[in-house]
Amino acid sequence: MEQPKKPKNLISKDKMIDILTESYLANAARSVNNQTIIDKGVILDSIIYNNFGVDSLQFAKSNAYYAADVNSYMEIFQKVETRLKQMQHKLDSIREMERDLNDSVGKKKFEKIIEDEPLKDSLI
Repeated sequence: MEQPKKPKNLISKDKMIDILTESYLANAARSVNNQTIIDKGVILDSIIYNNFGVDSLQFAKSNAYYAADVNSYMEIFQKVETRLKQMQHKLDSIREMERDLNDSVGKKKFEKIIEDEPLKDSLI
């Protein structure tokens, strides 16, 4: 396979990593709530391209350029994977903190109720 010419408006590797990360998140959203996305007429790819100031042709040409060099492309995807794992780790940490907070608040509420209302059959 012949290396494509470097596009004049080549997207930087860092921006490609950002775009691909968002694209993976968008694909995950589609798999969870695709009908809602369709019903609302949301075109996630267009939103992503707009957000990063690129168009679909620029992305396609840049993607083809990077994909022609397997090592370079693997490096990009390893960084995307690392970023997604970091995001997942942060989300898991937040969920764990929320769970712990809810558990501790619920436990304190329960303890307060017990303190405020002694058992009626208590011998004390």
